[in-house]
Amino acid sequence: MRRTLLCLLFFVSHFSYIIAQTLEECQQAAERNYPQIRHYDLIRQTTDLTVANIGKGWLPQVSAQAQATLQSDVTAFPESMQKLYQQAGVDMKGLKKDQYRIGLDVQQTVYDGGTIRHTQEIARRQGDVEEAQTEVALYQVRRRVNEMYFGLLLLDEQIRLNADLQEVLTQSEKKLKAMYEHGTAAESDYLSVKAERLNVVQQGTGLQSQKQSLQILLNAFCGIEVRAVEKPVLPSVEVPQTIGPRPELKAIDAQLRLAEAQEKALDAALKPKLGVFAQGFYGYPGFNMFEDMMRHQWSWNGLIGARLTWNIGALYTRKNDRMKIQLQRSMAETNRDVFLFNNRLEQIQQNENISRFRRLMADDEEIISLRSSVRKAAESKLAHGIIDVNDLVKEINAENNARVQRTVHEIELLKEIYDLKYTTNN
Repeated sequence: MRRTLLCLLFFVSHFSYIIAQTLEECQQAAERNYPQIRHYDLIRQTTDLTVANIGKGWLPQVSAQAQATLQSDVTAFPESMQKLYQQAGVDMKGLKKDQYRIGLDVQQTVYDGGTIRHTQEIARRQGDVEEAQTEVALYQVRRRVNEMYFGLLLLDEQIRLNADLQEVLTQSEKKLKAMYEHGTAAESDYLSVKAERLNVVQQGTGLQSQKQSLQILLNAFCGIEVRAVEKPVLPSVEVPQTIGPRPELKAIDAQLRLAEAQEKALDAALKPKLGVFAQGFYGYPGFNMFEDMMRHQWSWNGLIGARLTWNIGALYTRKNDRMKIQLQRSMAETNRDVFLFNNRLEQIQQNENISRFRRLMADDEEIISLRSSVRKAAESKLAHGIIDVNDLVKEINAENNARVQRTVHEIELLKEIYDLKYTTNN
């Protein structure tokens, strides 16, 4: 009893460790492992920083400056007036030719016609376009996973059928060996079946090698250890033919929203801008030039004001800029039509393949049943000496080929169904 329990625990622990991965699990793992997924965070961070920097346009813009100049000539009183001032005891020589200034300029935007707001919107829409393009690349990962996943499923089925064929040939080999030992069969018959079995063993080794290579590739692509794959259940309902929210369509919508934001920014560029400003400096000469002519000293100076600007230069390129945006919008709409057209053709081809594999599978079971009956009859005929061993091997291989064809049709049908789900995103 104790030995039985230990064997049962070993069996459960060993086989529970090998958990088959579903197709959806592999797809999700591959998307998480794909390096381009890191673009999402990078795009969001870049967009947030860009929008924040553009918003800084509402903050006061402060600039500091310092300058020193030496002029060839300066403002001065005529000599006759200088003589009069000198007679009155006042020295009015005029300004010095070397002049200095250290100051600050402060400008504050009050109204910009919506330029900052629309520029921020353009940055956000550009971020949306980049995110949508990243989503397109990640969505294409699913198709690559499908190829490897169903390739592994097909190899698993072929390995299983290869093992079944080895078992059938082993049984025939044992029977012929016994017949040979009793003198009722030729040694060449026994050796012929043995050679065929070894040939099938070699084929199984090749299949195992192919499986291992593909499994390593799928593991690296998904970033997880896929020990086994689980065959999906054949859907009981048809895949919806209406196309779902494919990332390619989302990317086109994002491009159209970007064009709309760019068009609004063109309108904002035509509006006047209102701002206030303040200037202050310490230097020579100041605003009171008459006093500076007499004292030749540095002074504090400042002014405040408001400024209204209207840059009509935007009118020069407005027509061409609007035309460029319209062309971008037309290209996006054309890309949408091209994508929908190709997607529809792909659906037609996939639906036709699904119908073809269903028709083929409808006859597979009957073909296998007939081939199995013929093989059993051949075994009986060989035992009675009616046919030779080559005829038996031929019928065994024919039955195995029928089973392989059924497996291929089933896996191909499943793959086409899931490819159609990929095409329609349903």
